[in-house]
Amino acid sequence: MSYSRGIAANSPAPPGLKQIDLDQIWGDLKGGIEQVYNRQCMSKPRYIELYTHVYNYCTSVHQQSNARTNCPPKVKKGQITGGAQLVGLELYKRIKEFLRNYLLALLQVKKAIDLMDEDVLQFYTRQWEEYQFSSKVLNGVCAYLNRHWVRRECEEGRKRVYEIYQLALVTWRDHLFKHLNKQVTNAVLKLIERERNGETINTRLVSGVINCYVELGLNEEEPGKKQMLTVYKESFENQFLEDTERFYSRESTEFLHHNPVTEYMKKVEARLQEEQRRVQVYLHDTTNERLAKTCEKVLIEKHLDVFHSEFQNLLDSDKNQDLGRMYQLVARIPNGLGELRNLLETHIANQGLEAIEKCGEPAANDPKIYVNTILEVHKKYNQLVQEAFSNDSGFVAALDKACGRFINTNAITKAANSSTKSPELLAKYCDVLLKKSSKNPEDAELEETLNQVMVVFKYIEDKDVYQKFYSKMLAKRLVQHMSASDDAEASMISKLKQACGFEYTSKLQRMFQDIGVSKDLNEHFRRHLTNSTEPLDIDFSIQVLSSGSWPFQHSLTFSLPTELERSVHRFTMFYSSQHSGRKLNWLYNMSKGELHTNCFKNRYTLQASTFQMAVLLQYNTATSWTMGQLMESTQIKEDYLIQVIQILLKAKLLVTKDDETKLNSNSVIDLFTSYKNKKLRVNINIPMKTEMKLEQETTHKHIEEDRKLLIQAAIVRIMKMRKTSKHQQLVAEVLNQLNSRFKPRVHIIKKCIDILIEKEYLERTEGQKDTYSYLA
Repeated sequence: MSYSRGIAANSPAPPGLKQIDLDQIWGDLKGGIEQVYNRQCMSKPRYIELYTHVYNYCTSVHQQSNARTNCPPKVKKGQITGGAQLVGLELYKRIKEFLRNYLLALLQVKKAIDLMDEDVLQFYTRQWEEYQFSSKVLNGVCAYLNRHWVRRECEEGRKRVYEIYQLALVTWRDHLFKHLNKQVTNAVLKLIERERNGETINTRLVSGVINCYVELGLNEEEPGKKQMLTVYKESFENQFLEDTERFYSRESTEFLHHNPVTEYMKKVEARLQEEQRRVQVYLHDTTNERLAKTCEKVLIEKHLDVFHSEFQNLLDSDKNQDLGRMYQLVARIPNGLGELRNLLETHIANQGLEAIEKCGEPAANDPKIYVNTILEVHKKYNQLVQEAFSNDSGFVAALDKACGRFINTNAITKAANSSTKSPELLAKYCDVLLKKSSKNPEDAELEETLNQVMVVFKYIEDKDVYQKFYSKMLAKRLVQHMSASDDAEASMISKLKQACGFEYTSKLQRMFQDIGVSKDLNEHFRRHLTNSTEPLDIDFSIQVLSSGSWPFQHSLTFSLPTELERSVHRFTMFYSSQHSGRKLNWLYNMSKGELHTNCFKNRYTLQASTFQMAVLLQYNTATSWTMGQLMESTQIKEDYLIQVIQILLKAKLLVTKDDETKLNSNSVIDLFTSYKNKKLRVNINIPMKTEMKLEQETTHKHIEEDRKLLIQAAIVRIMKMRKTSKHQQLVAEVLNQLNSRFKPRVHIIKKCIDILIEKEYLERTEGQKDTYSYLA
């Protein structure tokens, strides 16, 4: 007799254990499974009895195998051999066969294959719900089989082995779903279309089918892992989206044919919300994105041309609410807003140009009209961008570009034949705001207006022009003590500094410092005079300004009146004693004073310029002078003196028998002793036209000179860093560096390069075309 170490097929069970054959338990187990799938009431003991059948069968064989084997046989991966594997497989097969037969019988008995529309949905959803519930009960009965045999098979790489609930789903898919899915899907789609047409439907029928399709999406590669949604997408979602596209293509075309675009947009909004709710109520969450894109493509993207045409009409009609609705819809389309932004930019630019043109000539002479017109256009469309377009960065940029276009080039700048007109008028508007006046606003209102000024300033290209005019006007306000508020002046400079940097406002800040220093200097001078043995017989104050910070030119040739000579001389001596090595240059054209009259019926105080004072003081010695005599005694140039005399003639302080417009050196100018005025304090210090024109010309000349210096400085900075550079690259970098101050013209940059080559800062590189080298 030979002894075998293997396992005999008919080995008896070990003592204390039963070897249970599957046929012994299958009859009762099958009866229990039928009870489950027929939805008959099952008691808890009966459920435990069925579970025990599965447990005893699996464990008896498993223990027998362990008890009778000294060393387990070698099993190749995926190979089915004796022991628990065979028994588990047999039980698994019988359950699988039961499920298949149950579903085939269901199809035949109910004649489901012939059902259509709601009938097939009623059948499918009811049977699915019952089958799913029963399969979960069966899965519980077979829990031991799942945990041991099925799990082991899966770990060893066996394909198409599932836990019992998963097996039930696969069986439903292979033997019921495959026969009915087309008619079920078609019935669902018809139901959804009826709902889209306004009918009320039973959404539970749809959600029941969808839940089934989702549940059938097994991950067969990795059982137990996340569902794949393959069945749902292939058998329902793809066809659903095709139907959706067809439905809305037809509806949108017909609706637009019979209704205005504004009503169509409301319809689109409603439809998009409906589809979103549809996903929430009975479709799978993953459909939301594809469904939304499909609807947006059909309802919006295909009709963008219509939207673009209507956008211009809505802008013309100020229909902000409809514009907001259009924005919200078109924003759903990738890159869909580009054309709307372009249309908005063009519209705002045209509106700004029209508004300025309507103002006409008054705007050219009244900065308040000009700036307020710009601000009204900006305010209107800034509000539109914020409210209708949700402050979208692209629409903000369109607003900024449009404002830049019509602010820097418009009817006023063309009439002046100068792009610098806008910054000049803006600076003059600031002067009106900050100068003392009976119409000065309250501090809070003034601050808000200055903020509005900065809105316009942001769009000004030639910020250096604004700086020149602003500094001149600020200088006059400070020198003439005409600032409405020091706080407002400081606030405006702070805003400019924040916008353009420290360098832009450095001279403006030094002006304020000089005014403070001058106040202290005057106090010292007064104390000096008080301690002096020869006090001055007139009230005399002075402002000492650092020449590099103030935008004033040297005064014209002029003979100071003897009445003022002593005061000037005393202060010069005092200042020299305080500061050695400094030279005072007197700006008589910026000086002013008050004269008290004793030659008229009433005693008047005349506020006059130094030149006017020089002329009027001559009449202390005689009441009649010729132009030639006045010119000799005052040393004022003839053309300038004529303007001074003309102002005094217009004020009725002096009279002449000659034509005021044709004065010459022989013209006799008399004091008008019968002068009368309702005011006892009279301001005759009016700017002269020649002076104003000369000042404006000088300002523009200085702007051009300063620009050349700034361009040269930028070129040197760039070349010092790069050492060598191509011409085009150098020009581009200069433009980039100076763009925040002004837009340099290319031919000026070329001239500046030539100047720097002459000055030996740069040289043209030999053998390399259009290349410059930096000379250290």
